[in-house]
Amino acid sequence: MNATELTIEPREKDLGGFPVRRILPYAKRRMVGPFIFLDHLGPAEFSVDHGIDVRPHPHIGLATVTYLFQGELFHRDTLGSAQDILPGAVNWMTAGRGIAHSEHTSAAERALPHRAHGLQSWIALPKEHEENALEFYHHPASTIPEFMVAKTKLRLIAGSALDHASPVKTYSALFYIETTMPAGESFTLPADYAERALYLVEGRLKIGRSVIEPFTTPVFARDETIVIEALEPSRFMILGGEPFPEQRFIWWNFVSTSQERIEQAKADWSAGRFGSITGEETDIIPLPQ
Repeated sequence: MNATELTIEPREKDLGGFPVRRILPYAKRRMVGPFIFLDHLGPAEFSVDHGIDVRPHPHIGLATVTYLFQGELFHRDTLGSAQDILPGAVNWMTAGRGIAHSEHTSAAERALPHRAHGLQSWIALPKEHEENALEFYHHPASTIPEFMVAKTKLRLIAGSALDHASPVKTYSALFYIETTMPAGESFTLPADYAERALYLVEGRLKIGRSVIEPFTTPVFARDETIVIEALEPSRFMILGGEPFPEQRFIWWNFVSTSQERIEQAKADWSAGRFGSITGEETDIIPLPQ
């Protein structure tokens, strides 16, 4: 049996001078476990006084995490959270019944030329938790479990895997791991979860007879043990979990088991019912037309 079910080729956009690659959702594969959205930002180079500005925008029915390899962003939300996002740290925001947030390059970061590089993911919530109260938790990089398998280094961003557990609070069975592997090493991913995938950030890998090139995502077949070999020094993310029994609707920044709930979220954002972020009450991303 082929270890890879399909390979996702990301769609790349230029957002004002820096690349963003969309991995999920994909036409042939909307989700991997509870992961319903995955974007790869950069690596991007910014000159003095420039940076990333993601204005306030809303979410329902999901959790978000922006995970950085390089750079720094400042997160604010309608809960009143105000937190630097630093490389290796995990800032996990549960949108539940509805939250708005923003992310900006800080003034200190803009004062010098700088780089930004990272991933943003959305994790759909189980149906029984879609309307949960809003939550935001910050986990410094030093609190994220880091361990070695031979010469392969793994950082367990969220969930449980390989006899380790992340302190990040989640609502479903999942795993999300940053992996760095030197050339010539191999790593075996067990079939502990029904759905699993890999995103290659940099380097080259071999899985079975397939060579994995940067920015591609092999989605693995169920029940197959996956042997990953590094042809070059490589950094990649492995992620997945158990699928949900219900379909998920996704429109703009909203995820739900109910199309009617998404229509309500549209109306709520247009009417200003998500709350506001101090200092950014009017400079928001409007509902797409």
